[in-house]
Amino acid sequence: MPEGHSVHRLARQFQDVFGGRRLDVSSPQGRFAAGAQVLTGHTMVEAMAHGKQLFLRFDHELFLHVHLGLYGAWNFGGDSTFTGASSIGAPRRIGEKESGPAADDTGYVGPPPPVGAVRVRLVSDHGWADLRGATTCAAITSAEAQAVLDRLGPDPLHNRGGDRDEFIRRLRRRKTAVALLLMDQSVLAGVGNIYRAEVLFRQAMDPWTPGSSIGVESAGQLWDDTVDAMSDGVRDGRIVTTPPTVWTGGAAMAPDADAHFVYKRDGMPCRACGTIVGMTEIGARKLYWCPGCQV
Repeated sequence: MPEGHSVHRLARQFQDVFGGRRLDVSSPQGRFAAGAQVLTGHTMVEAMAHGKQLFLRFDHELFLHVHLGLYGAWNFGGDSTFTGASSIGAPRRIGEKESGPAADDTGYVGPPPPVGAVRVRLVSDHGWADLRGATTCAAITSAEAQAVLDRLGPDPLHNRGGDRDEFIRRLRRRKTAVALLLMDQSVLAGVGNIYRAEVLFRQAMDPWTPGSSIGVESAGQLWDDTVDAMSDGVRDGRIVTTPPTVWTGGAAMAPDADAHFVYKRDGMPCRACGTIVGMTEIGARKLYWCPGCQV
């Protein structure tokens, strides 16, 4: 499932390529036909992300609300002015591939015929975006959008005044294991399995520590490190939580094998202490941690 940094990158890309433009909205698959009908012909005025939720606001105050889930992905294309990532989402199938212009200057003639189950197609005068496989795809009112936001915890990538204190409050009022709380979107919006494992390791925190047992200072440091890690993800377009000192061969960018401290490194020596990295399931998700460092 794409984590929060990818959804923020999506919002930024939508704002760049569709902001202020009238869009033709369709549902080649047919499952979003009614929603497409109420959005088509209107101007997209703002793209917003909160956690893993994407909201595209149109000029008649209706929103396209999308949660990619495990298998959702957007594909983009267009003329030479339509730049950015060619696809974002569902890393198991597509991955996020950075590109320059999505088409060269030989002549843009519009979007290609839809391929596969395209739930939503957005088309402007310069380009297009196709959505497939999303868990949530709905046309909603501003009140309904606010109701979704009200159910979510603070987003580290907004990091607005009071968000840090609100996270500390939500974390420390629960006796649940911190590894579960970090994945609870009502406590912290946008963190997924990779950031959960990596930030807990970087903070040398036992994943089974009850939230209520975590001191205010430690909870604040957990927030601060999450802000830093996810901000790096927005900048880089990938999750890299290790410093260049652990990258092999003096690489300028982290090789995939060196990008993480513990995520998917079970059975391998910890980069810090040499203890074998562990893996177990908690909340029906795999948890990676170092039994030597995180005690």
